[in-house]
Amino acid sequence: MKIAMIGSGYVGLVSGACFADFGHNVVCIDKDATKISNLDNNIMPIYEPGLADLVKRNVDARRLAFSTNLPESVRDCDAIFIAVGTPSRRGDGHADLSYVYAATEEIANSISKPTVVVTKSTVPVGTGDEVEIILGKHQPRELFSVVSNPEFLREGAAISDFKRPDRIVIGTEDEWAKNVMSEIYRPLFLNQSPILFTGRRTAELTKYAANAFLATKITFINEIADLCEKVGADVQEVSRGIGLDNRIGSKFLHAGPGYGGSCFPKDTLALMKTAQDNDSPVRIVEAVVQINDQRKRAMGRKVIHALDGDARGKRVALLGLTFKPNTDDMRDAPSIAIAQTLIDAGAEVTAYDPEGMEIAKELMPSVQMADSSYSAADDTDAIVIVTEWDAFRALDLAKLAEVMKGNVLVDLRNIYNPTEVTQAGLMYTSIGRNR
Repeated sequence: MKIAMIGSGYVGLVSGACFADFGHNVVCIDKDATKISNLDNNIMPIYEPGLADLVKRNVDARRLAFSTNLPESVRDCDAIFIAVGTPSRRGDGHADLSYVYAATEEIANSISKPTVVVTKSTVPVGTGDEVEIILGKHQPRELFSVVSNPEFLREGAAISDFKRPDRIVIGTEDEWAKNVMSEIYRPLFLNQSPILFTGRRTAELTKYAANAFLATKITFINEIADLCEKVGADVQEVSRGIGLDNRIGSKFLHAGPGYGGSCFPKDTLALMKTAQDNDSPVRIVEAVVQINDQRKRAMGRKVIHALDGDARGKRVALLGLTFKPNTDDMRDAPSIAIAQTLIDAGAEVTAYDPEGMEIAKELMPSVQMADSSYSAADDTDAIVIVTEWDAFRALDLAKLAEVMKGNVLVDLRNIYNPTEVTQAGLMYTSIGRNR
């Protein structure tokens, strides 16, 4: 089938490349001419393992192309996916749908044959209705059908998630649109990936509900970790103890410095606002948002406590800046608040991250970037593991102790054994383990 993907960012590029790999003919569209030029030269706008190879393979096979010309690119398509950004709107936290509606207006003026228009962007309940209204102002109803098809991709594992999904949610009650979407996803259906056909509004809410629930699991175990430290319990064993219950499951029960990234922060806010607007507040989600925001700076204070309560004049190294490993995404990363808390307390902060430092330089101008873990740790009073990159899982602890001025290691991801750290001559602080 011929598919257009409007938006060549994280969701659009990964989805477009994967659809092309299934054998469809795909064009990814973006207004950013520099981004499109770079993609034509196989320069990716994001870091995602395996993406550059996937894109090159399908470009070489002439199944994947890039363009800035939306009207020309969508004219003969069977399906047009809207995969533009929906960031939190300044001032009120609602999802900013201006990019979605602008893309819809362009689509409305460009299609000339029956076309399925699919919202792949994460959008509040009722957005599909508005997209339908905009299209209907320009085109007869028989020329289009609007579908919701939310994405469930994890940064760092997006290609695998797309090709081996837990489920595919498709919101439409139009039989023709169902048939088109079934054909698009046929390779996954043959692999017995569950496809859930449901109402459009239900599909839209499913995405927000899923992210809010996962954010709640993270926040829950973080609060349990704090309690573990007070009562002398081990949060990792608590996590295992409750995660073995099939009703709960083990995923997203790893204590840490709080969630960040492109999805959870903005999606929990958007769900809150939708619920409030409909006089049905989601109190649990409201608490999750508040607790997570507070936790990030609390982790900075945890580092200060490990420095005997005084960071003034101290030098602290952060290992890991991105909100999670295997991405360069710095959006709402805990490292930003942690670094600022330390700087506000009078500390000098250095940092190293395998992929995120170029973006981090703009967000954290007062932080000195290093070229390795050990150079970041040089002459420091404390090292803080913020992101659990594989590169930080087997550090030479004795070498760290040699290059440091002090001996404090704060492990905000619990990736080290406390005994091994203390044997290397370091003072160890972790999350929820009373160490």
